[in-house]
Amino acid sequence: MSIWVCGEVLIDILPTGPVVGGGPANTAKALARLGYAVDFIDAISTDAYGLSARKELSRDGVGLALAHDSDKPTCTATVTLDSKGSVSYEFLIDGTATFDFNKSWLPDPSALKPSVLHIGTLATIIEPGASALFEWAVQVGEFAPIVFDPNIRPSVLGEREKYALAVEKWASIASVVKLSDEDIKWLYPDESIDEVAHRWIAQGTSLVVVTRSAHGLIGFTAHGIQEVDGAKVVVIDTVGAGDTVGAIIVEAVIEHSVHGLEAQVLNTVLHRAAIAAGITSSRAGAQPPWRHELVEALGE
Repeated sequence: MSIWVCGEVLIDILPTGPVVGGGPANTAKALARLGYAVDFIDAISTDAYGLSARKELSRDGVGLALAHDSDKPTCTATVTLDSKGSVSYEFLIDGTATFDFNKSWLPDPSALKPSVLHIGTLATIIEPGASALFEWAVQVGEFAPIVFDPNIRPSVLGEREKYALAVEKWASIASVVKLSDEDIKWLYPDESIDEVAHRWIAQGTSLVVVTRSAHGLIGFTAHGIQEVDGAKVVVIDTVGAGDTVGAIIVEAVIEHSVHGLEAQVLNTVLHRAAIAAGITSSRAGAQPPWRHELVEALGE
């Protein structure tokens, strides 16, 4: 069994200094800390930042055999925190290894047959890599369910209509879509959360999970809605919290299958995700919980 997580690893420039980040890399790290075999797929630079990223991902147990070596520089994201710990980003993207996706090096799903693909964030909108990734993901979808997390970044692509078209395209091939209420509000200002979720489900998505920061999570399926409260924690920052939720959803797909995520099973998964995201939010930077920490927090 191998979980594939595809997308960017980059360097977040925090007020306290540079740290390894990127939504997909954070999700891969969270899955590895939960004890799963996960292969991370991105072009990783041979520069100092890239070497740092490789070292940290490897230390947490993320497999890098499917990552691609690149002489291009690593993308950086300057992170600004507001008084509530919420974050905004300013990216240096052009010409970086981070978004150098190409069919010449992407792994062959027919030969390797992954159990699930998690994909998202900027890798799914920044061209020309995004188009190459989409064609590849369609092939992966023949062998494994796809969990898509758009993780909207308006500072990178401020054209709402263009961004929404890209998200719709990816949602059309995804078994699960995970995003935040803020993502939906920005993408679809004239639609409610319920309307967007039910529209995707009508078009073939099996599960839509919406995170609402401290207000918890909602899961939508064709058979109903499940809602859980957020964890009560002292928030240091929210970096990586949503990515941790994504990891718990991937874990649930592995454990229960996509179609098994209904009713009380889904409710339990969402509660687990809320607790895990709360642990991440109680720490500086993207530091998701290890399995033993989550077990302890859940009282299992």
